[in-house]
Formats: sequence, structure tokens, C-alpha cells
Amino acid sequence: MFRYALAFMTLWLAAFASYASEKQELSNIRFNQLGFQPHGPKRAIVAHTSRAPLPWRLVAANGETVARGETVVFGVNAGSGEHVHQVDFSRYQGSGSGYRLIVGDQTSRSFSIDATLFDRLKHDALAYFYHNRSGIPIEAKYIGDAKWARPAGHVREIARCFNGRDQRGIEWPGCDYTLETTGGWYDAGDHGKYVVNAGISVWTLLNYYERTRRLAADSPAPFADGEASLPERGNGVNDLLDEVRWELEFLLRMQAPEGAKLKMPRVSGRAGGAGSVELDISGMAHHKVHGLHWTPFPSAPHEDRSERFLYPPSTTATLNLAATAAQCARIWRNIDPEFSQRCLRAAKRAYAAARRHPDLLPVGGFDGGGDYGDRDASDEFYWAAAELFLSTGEAEYAQALRESPHFLAAPTADGDGDISWGQVRTLGTISLVTVPNCLGKEELAQARANLIAAADNYLRQASEEGYAIPYSADAYPWGSNSAVLNRAIVLGIAYDLTGKTIYRDRVVDALDYVLGRNPLDQSYVSGYGARPMRNPHHRFWAHQKNESFPPPPPGALSGGPNSSSMIDPVAKQMKGTCLPQTCWRDDADAYALNEVAINWNAPLVWVAAFLAER
Repeated sequence: MFRYALAFMTLWLAAFASYASEKQELSNIRFNQLGFQPHGPKRAIVAHTSRAPLPWRLVAANGETVARGETVVFGVNAGSGEHVHQVDFSRYQGSGSGYRLIVGDQTSRSFSIDATLFDRLKHDALAYFYHNRSGIPIEAKYIGDAKWARPAGHVREIARCFNGRDQRGIEWPGCDYTLETTGGWYDAGDHGKYVVNAGISVWTLLNYYERTRRLAADSPAPFADGEASLPERGNGVNDLLDEVRWELEFLLRMQAPEGAKLKMPRVSGRAGGAGSVELDISGMAHHKVHGLHWTPFPSAPHEDRSERFLYPPSTTATLNLAATAAQCARIWRNIDPEFSQRCLRAAKRAYAAARRHPDLLPVGGFDGGGDYGDRDASDEFYWAAAELFLSTGEAEYAQALRESPHFLAAPTADGDGDISWGQVRTLGTISLVTVPNCLGKEELAQARANLIAAADNYLRQASEEGYAIPYSADAYPWGSNSAVLNRAIVLGIAYDLTGKTIYRDRVVDALDYVLGRNPLDQSYVSGYGARPMRNPHHRFWAHQKNESFPPPPPGALSGGPNSSSMIDPVAKQMKGTCLPQTCWRDDADAYALNEVAINWNAPLVWVAAFLAER
């Protein structure tokens, strides 16, 4: 095994020598490239072939050695094939800049130890959503630099139902109504807007807000009015809520009106057979809105003049609307009662519509946008019932909760239930322990116990992983960085429930990985660290493809290593030549590896804000 590690490490270093950052060469001493907080874990990982411990020293800017010790030899890290050592200097709690770590005969880059380490990151991560707003100009006065400003894209977007043949040759007859779908956030590197991915993104941001209200109801919530740079600043409403409302308004617009009818081909996820069936889709949410074809790459949203269409409603999209509109109803109850009531009506209508059509599953085969396919809506039913129960206390939703196979469920040791857009049961359970409610004491105790057990599984995986992150897998999925950060959310909730710092420490480990403590010595966040991500797959932040377009603003998270779906032109060339944690390139054409997306930046906001709390 050691011989294999040495051979792989030699090949890996050679392969990545030319890939080193313009300003910083690859380092064998890997850590969070922002630095560390004084009162928190401080860990570095060292790629080194020695099977014996190595001496290390922490040196301050003046040259004084302030801490010393020996590395712990981990051995071969399965995710990268490297032989690694671990360095822990958490006992040192000084602060300042210009620190360096000397391990054996190698010296690290300089770094800071600073209590305010994540203060700017949480705001830049949230600003990602303003940058990607649809239907409004992105103005330099809010984003700090004219290069990221652009005219509004898809202004007053009136969409009709898709009619014609899809890519499989199936005929769709369309519908007799249109919806105004203006607003919302562009989903990822494309210009599509998708209800399903919006759901988990909205929930994540609103959950952070609700969590802070429960823990510190008498103190101003993070992102207080005026802290973020948004057009709505100064309106007396928390800036995070202002940003999320932009997306919520779009979600509400995606709901089919009363009396809406739609002819659906029978092969669309319901029973098979020829012909079509006319359905009453009142209250259902259309799955997505985008054009007939992918917009050119690169291009700015305002350059897209093509017609955009509503694509068929789905049970999963409808339940995403129900869940997030129910969140909206309780959060805005005392902020904007009229908006709160509008959200509640939409949530109830959506849930009732999903009950009428429980198997209207997402349909693929349309060009111009992603599918967000999902063949099981039971977790969405549980999540939506939980949010509606929390907002209304009504017996209908309590009964639906208790009858769900996912009742009180959290992620299990084998990863079942890990948070993602396609698996949302854990969102419902987290909401139940976050928002005060009248569920039974024993049931709430079980929900808490299940979440803590999930966090304990993540702790175990961190102890068994060479880079000490709460994630261990034979393959890394599309958007693996968000998978790591979504696990950090569960760990953060466990910290809230128990007060045990071990859970917070593993949240730090997760963000450390994203910000540079990884086999590629790569910060996956634009504008942060010595080797930040520079070339995302994004149609507007496309400087690599065309110098007239800007690079990404600070705070955008790359999807990260993907060894499971290596389908883009860059990933195809790497397939079979990389181990899971190294299957990544900073290349705009690498959409399976280096795309950005709302559901990936939302947990970055949550985790950065959580760690910035003092």
C-alpha cells in the first residue's frame, strides 16, 4: 500500500505541476488558506512519504517558535492515494498574521489566526445570490466593481407551457394559460430557473435565520438590515430575508392557477400507454422555466432573446413550493402579514395538489435545461408536511408526519438521507428541532437523538479520513463540496442541541477542506485563499472563455471533485486517471466539476455564518 501511495503521489505531483496557481505553487502542507480562529481547531495535513513522525514548529511573524510537536502519521489517504501526516496545533490560541508552519524541511505559506476569519466570507457567499438575480439590473454600487454589473436579464418574463416534441419525440400539446415568471435566481451556470433546486436553497438560508432566532431571539439576527449590500437595504427587514424573498416571489409565480388543465402524455412518469390524459393541475408548481435550447456559452442573461417556456408540473416541485412557502408564512408573519398569508395559501394549495397527484414525477427529455429528476416523492411529502405543521399546528399535517416512512428520520451511517436536492427528509427533521412546536416530547427527543446519531457518524468518518473531513466515500458525487457542507449543517445542529464543541470542530474541518485543506491544495471558493477557484462554468463569469466577460466575484463555491459523473469534455479526459478527491479542474468547460449553483452556495452561507458567530 505504501509503495502504491509513493508511486501515485509522484505521478500526481508531476501531473499538477503545470496546473499550479498563477501566484502560488502547490504546497505539500495543506490547510485552510484563510487561516484559523484563535479558539478553535487548527489542523494541517502534510503529504509526505515518511512512515515516521516528523517534527513541526509554528513560527510567528517575528520568527519566534510559539508551538512545536510531532506529526501523527495517518498513512495512505484513500481519496487521493497520498501518504499523509496530520498536524494539530489547536492548543495555541494566540492571534495575528504572518504565521508559518515548518514541518520537517518544508515551510508553509504564511497565514493568519483571527477571530473575524469568516466575517467577509459569509457576506460574499450571500452576495452570490444577488449577482445571479433574474429580472433586475445588477448594479456596481451594490457589488463593488463595475465589471460584474450587467443589465437585467429576462425582464417581465411571460412563459407559456411547452408545446411541441421533446427530445424523445413525445408530443406536448401545451396549455391555455401563461404565467409571469419574472425574478428569482438563475440556478447555476445556465439561465434556467428550477423550482426543485430553489427549494433546498431557500430552506437552507431560512433555516439559518430560524436557528438564530431560536438561539438568540433577543439579539439582532446575522445579516441585519444594512449589513449586506442589496437594493432592499434600509427597509427594516433582515438582509438575508430580503434576498430569499426575491426567490420566494418567483416560486409563488410558478404555481398553476385555479381551474388549470393540462394534457400530459401517459409516458410522463405516470402509467404507461399511448395517448394523453387531461389533468386538473390547479395548485401544482411547474417544474422549471427555460428556453428551447441551452443559451450560448459564454453569454450574459440580457442577451438571451429566445422564448422561454414553462415545463410540466411535478409532484416534487409542488412539494418544494409547499415546504418553502410554509416556511415563509411563519417567518414573515410579523414582518409582512399580507405576504405571509399569500405564502400560506400557496403552501396549502400546493400540498393539496400534490396529494391529488402524488405520482406526477419530473419528466426528462427537454433540451435547454437540467432535469432535476426524482423517482420518489415520499421525502418531499414528509418535508412539506413538517413545514406546514410548524406553521399551522393543524392535525392534517401532524397525521401526515406521523404516517410518513421518514418520520423523524436523519441521515444514516450508510449515507441514506444525506441532504441534497433529491433527498430532503432531513430538512423536515431539522425544522422540527429548530422551530418551537407542539409535537410530543418523546417524538422531539427522538428527532434530536437521530440527528445527533447522524452527526456522530460524520465524526467517525472524519477520524477515518486522511484529510480529517466528515465525509468518506468510494466515489465523490456531482457537487461534492455541497455534500461536505450539508453534513456540516447537521454537525452544527448537533452542536446547538448538545453544546459539545467536538461537533463545531468538525464543522471547521468541513470548511477547512473547501478552503484548501485538500489533496489539490485548492480553495474551491473564488476570491479566497492563495489558490482560489478562478474559472467556474458560468455563462457570465466566463473570463477564461472570452476576456470581455468578468471572472467570478468573491464567494462563489465550485461543485468540486466529481468521480461519479465525469461527462464534460474536461472530465472525460481525466476519467480513469484520478482518484475521487482529485477528479477536478479549474476550467470553465468542466461543468461536471467546476459549475456553481444556488444549492451549493446556500450551505456555504450557512456554515460561514455559523462559524462567524461570536
